[in-house]
Amino acid sequence: MSKILIAEDDGPTRVLVEAILKDAGYTTETATDGKRAYDRIAETPFDLVLTDIWMPGINGLELLSKIKTLPAPPPVIVMTSDDTPDTLLEAIREQTYHYIPKPIDPQELIRLVQDGLNATERGMVIEVASATPNWVEILVPCDQKAAARMRNFVMQLEADLPEDLRETIAMSFYELLANAIEWGGQLDPTKKVRIAFLRFERMLMFRIEDPGSGFDINALDHAAVNNPNDPIAHMSIRENRGLRPGGFGLLMVKTSADELLYNESRNEVVFVKYLDNPKDISE
Repeated sequence: MSKILIAEDDGPTRVLVEAILKDAGYTTETATDGKRAYDRIAETPFDLVLTDIWMPGINGLELLSKIKTLPAPPPVIVMTSDDTPDTLLEAIREQTYHYIPKPIDPQELIRLVQDGLNATERGMVIEVASATPNWVEILVPCDQKAAARMRNFVMQLEADLPEDLRETIAMSFYELLANAIEWGGQLDPTKKVRIAFLRFERMLMFRIEDPGSGFDINALDHAAVNNPNDPIAHMSIRENRGLRPGGFGLLMVKTSADELLYNESRNEVVFVKYLDNPKDISE
């Protein structure tokens, strides 16, 4: 049975999270601050840690930094109402596995906990090369779990945008990154995809560069765009090759993007979304 440590100084949140996890069949322990949490993690093995950010003594970011120095660090999920880009990026830099905003959504919590517990390569690090709110560059290992993790982070990174727009951007990002990992990276986690997020007042842009030599879209028989007369033909091709299930991702990306540019060899792509009505953006 998986054993999970919950580090949270807020009593009601701590009780809620513990109840959700116990109802799901997990064994839990709690700590009311970062120091108590680290002392427990250092002396006994845990399969997963959930931590708040702002706690007395050692805060959650400092706890993350200390945990990653341990010989066998457990994956860590950050829980916080602080959705500022600086906090999120620091959490990524300190190698948090997932991030969940408060108030906690029980179903999302269980989903992220299950994903964290199923992580087979805990040493698979997402590297932060640059971290300012308007310019973020990240190196991601070519593993599909990393793509799912990055989708979660993108949803939080653009927290000031309307939810439907965030969903559109996050899904487009995920599809392009997953394709880069699959095609360019050949699912080799020792290879990295480089991602740059640029945020302007009226525009959001991300650029994805994979480590491959590029590809010809017309040669990809497992792509939906190359099977217009049989909308499910590509799915069986993908399944036979052991590729992730794919629907109409690239078609969806083309529809949602205001600008979508590939370089000549198609191992780099730039996605642009114009923020036509800045007044709709949360202050």
